[in-house]
Amino acid sequence: MRSSSRVAQSSARLASLSLLCLAQGVSALVDSSGLSNYSFPEDFIFGVATAAFQIEGGWNIGGKGESIWDTYLHKHPNFTIDGSNGDIAADSYHKYKSDISIIKSLGVKYYRMSISWPRILPNGYDNFINKDGVRYYRSIFKELLKENITPVVTLFHWDLPTPLMDLGGWSNPKMIDYFEDYANVAFTLFGDIIKTWSTINEPHQHCYKGYGSDEFVPAMKSGGFGEYLCAHYLLLGHSRVYHLYDKKFRPHQKGKIGLTLDAFWAVPKDKSNHSDVLAAERYLQMRLGIFAHPIYSLEGDYPDLVRERIDNLSLSQGYTRSRLPYFSRKEIDLLRGSSDFFGINHYTSYLMSDMPMDIDYPVPSWDHDTGVLVEQNPKWPIPGVYWLSVYPPGFRGLLNWITKNYGTKIPIIVTENGMSDFEEINDYARVSYYNNYLYQLLLAIHEDGCNIQGYFAWTLMDDFEWKDGYTVKFGLFHVDFNSTEKTRTPKLSAFNYAEIVRKRRINFKYMETRPSSNRL
Repeated sequence: MRSSSRVAQSSARLASLSLLCLAQGVSALVDSSGLSNYSFPEDFIFGVATAAFQIEGGWNIGGKGESIWDTYLHKHPNFTIDGSNGDIAADSYHKYKSDISIIKSLGVKYYRMSISWPRILPNGYDNFINKDGVRYYRSIFKELLKENITPVVTLFHWDLPTPLMDLGGWSNPKMIDYFEDYANVAFTLFGDIIKTWSTINEPHQHCYKGYGSDEFVPAMKSGGFGEYLCAHYLLLGHSRVYHLYDKKFRPHQKGKIGLTLDAFWAVPKDKSNHSDVLAAERYLQMRLGIFAHPIYSLEGDYPDLVRERIDNLSLSQGYTRSRLPYFSRKEIDLLRGSSDFFGINHYTSYLMSDMPMDIDYPVPSWDHDTGVLVEQNPKWPIPGVYWLSVYPPGFRGLLNWITKNYGTKIPIIVTENGMSDFEEINDYARVSYYNNYLYQLLLAIHEDGCNIQGYFAWTLMDDFEWKDGYTVKFGLFHVDFNSTEKTRTPKLSAFNYAEIVRKRRINFKYMETRPSSNRL
């Protein structure tokens, strides 16, 4: 039961969000009933997203091998804020049927999930396939189809098998071969059911936080080197798997395959300051363009800005060669066009300014190479986790930046978007967040001409949020992690999202007009 102070805090956060939305003109863009003036197309994809390590648990059940997160958290139990791990998580390994029932309750027809690589290939290699793992995922896929829900599957969502990390993980070019082997197994086993694949989730976050620092596992802390090796070989791994599917499986499986990138929106701190405008664009190129440009641009390869900046800084630091590897001509050609959609995860925006000389970024590092001071705007509400400021127009800005740089031929699918709460069932701030971010998506479609075909809310239920453990709650459904049943309870945002899916419009007066049965 929440204290009166917690209720007061929630009300204050909601008031701040409401004022922000009014200031951004949303109130003028709805009809008298509170419904958005624009609607989502009838064929628009609505879904929810999860990841295997974050919800499954069952870490050593059914023949599963260890992932790098299993191994590292067992050796370093204090790595997470609350000393937790993913051994049980939300226990979706045992509760997947009930989880499918709550997906169905939302009315969405798509479910983005990931396969645990070590649950299929316990040792990482394709010489031994775990039949129990295969049965587990086929059971999930068949149950989803039975409920008329289409599974969208990510092959790699950061849970690399530990034996492959012993070889250096994604800093080792051999990982490209092993990733291709794993993908070949997955396509062979599940391609009759799965018709939309994503190769990799958020290579930027995985490499930046896992190889460049110790914020994520594998915690390599190889700033300025390991993060670029990781990025380079992940891109080549994606390309290899895309062409494997395209040539060997697509002709008879008739599916699609892409990857999932991530980006914060970059707002110049002072829009009248040219150096801040350049800094914002530099940040986007260094963090999103570095992955998107090789695949979605007409010319391919890393963006010129990225290549020149890292090359020049490497030379000035006394290195014989660039810290960012080069693609061969053949690799450039194979990467270019190697995605059927542009998957993008977005949560928040930041203010960007040119990096002052006294900023103490490690040298070398991705941060120092980027050369941008990243700050939160104190005027933007922070209703949940500390790093997530609410600024809905940033979502529209990002979608337009992608369209401007890469055109409308490749459809955009928002593969993650959402915010956290403070254990609230009546999560008013999240209702406001979804309403206003989704409205910015509508504006991007109807007023800006962006080719956006789908949206997946992050996340279905509260889960293991990496280094934050279970202290951060992103779910549409609350999970009682203290109960043996890991009981799921719908939050107010779940009912609101279900109404958006059903009506194909946003009800900005949902809090006033919701049915009494939805009053939690």
